[in-house]
Amino acid sequence: MPFEGYRKACLTMPLLLGLAACATPVPPAGAGVAVPGSWAETQAPPADLDVAQYWTMLGDPLLTEFVEQAVAENLDIAQSAARLDQARAQLRAARAGYAPQINASGGVQRDVGDFASKDFNFSVGADASWEADLFGRISGNVAASRADLEAAGYSLADIQRLIVGQVALGTIQARATALQLAIARDTLNYQDDNLQIARWRNQAGLVSSLDVEQARSQRAATAATIPQLESSLAARANAISTLIGEPPGRVLTLLQGSDFVPEPPALEGFAAPADVLRRRPDVRGAEASLVAASARVGVAQAQLLPLVRLTGNIGTGATSVGSLFDIITGGIVASIGQLIFDGGRTQAQIDSAKAAAEGALAAWRQSILGALEDVETSAVDLRAARERVAIQGEGRDAAANAALLARSQYQAGLTDFRTLLSAENQLLAARNAEIGAKADLAGAFVRLTQALGGGWTPAAYPAISDRETDQ
Repeated sequence: MPFEGYRKACLTMPLLLGLAACATPVPPAGAGVAVPGSWAETQAPPADLDVAQYWTMLGDPLLTEFVEQAVAENLDIAQSAARLDQARAQLRAARAGYAPQINASGGVQRDVGDFASKDFNFSVGADASWEADLFGRISGNVAASRADLEAAGYSLADIQRLIVGQVALGTIQARATALQLAIARDTLNYQDDNLQIARWRNQAGLVSSLDVEQARSQRAATAATIPQLESSLAARANAISTLIGEPPGRVLTLLQGSDFVPEPPALEGFAAPADVLRRRPDVRGAEASLVAASARVGVAQAQLLPLVRLTGNIGTGATSVGSLFDIITGGIVASIGQLIFDGGRTQAQIDSAKAAAEGALAAWRQSILGALEDVETSAVDLRAARERVAIQGEGRDAAANAALLARSQYQAGLTDFRTLLSAENQLLAARNAEIGAKADLAGAFVRLTQALGGGWTPAAYPAISDRETDQ
């Protein structure tokens, strides 16, 4: 059965109505998704790791500034916050169904015509109606709206989680690009010296003009990368500006001249899969949407059951305002209605609601699988990136030593210019590769902590932290 995880708790109720009535804040272990007890890609024991503000663990004050500004100013977050307010208002509207509806009216009438009275007729009245929630139509709407509010709260939290990750990744990549730009400019200075040395040696008759042309070619190739890196840095900085809710310009100025890539701490272990699912707002939001969709099945089914309504009215009329309340009349009527035939429209609405619930169940299952995939993949990426950083660091040290020796030997006339060019090209590539590996390491840390549910704090979302929706 599709809702196996809820079967025991809701055994005596219809399947979909039972889901709405017996829903819990945390997805059950069943429901068609086997949640593993441990992670496949890490041998470390489970650890109670606080990743709510993981970006502070990178030790980059500028990154922290950008993230905090994004949380406060990002326009995607602002749109999601507005949808949360809308869901809160819809819950109030649904709860209003428990209360009676009262309407007042008043009027003044005067007849016209040859035999019409010239007196004015004044009238004042009020009508009231109240629906008895015998079969759960109103309470079902309230339950669905409450779940919608919870889903909107988790959606806001998930958007913050994603935006924080985008800002962190963008800042890391921008710092790496700025550092590679500095390396390119530094390398260009060395290549200017090489070109000058080649020209002197050519003028002295020690080497042919081939060395000069090779030096010019190498310098031009390096110089060509500088505008490309400048353009890439500007694009990354402008993207960060949009994420933090400000026009381009300031961020680029702050990032220019960056001389390091954030280095993440080592993670010895992290929470078990079930605990991660509790922290993932996308999974919790998908569950809340499932509860809402299931509650609406009950609302649709309630249309097939009797509707009990109590109505009343009170009114008075007179030809003068002074005698308006001399005679007051009114009445109370209790009525019951039952749908007999509507051409299958109600049944179609029930079928539609059931299909929506099945789709919400599939979306919830998908969110669980996606969350588990995120963590497993990111854990592998983090481990592999850390290994690459160590290897690239060793390669950069070797390339630096080789370039130093080649330069000294060329100046002493002990080697040819091609050897020097090759050594310096390898050094440039090694330095860039090391920077790229460090950026990949920091990025893998961000993606893993983000996959673990980091980037938001439940206390910041009353709709899902203190259960204001149940009050």
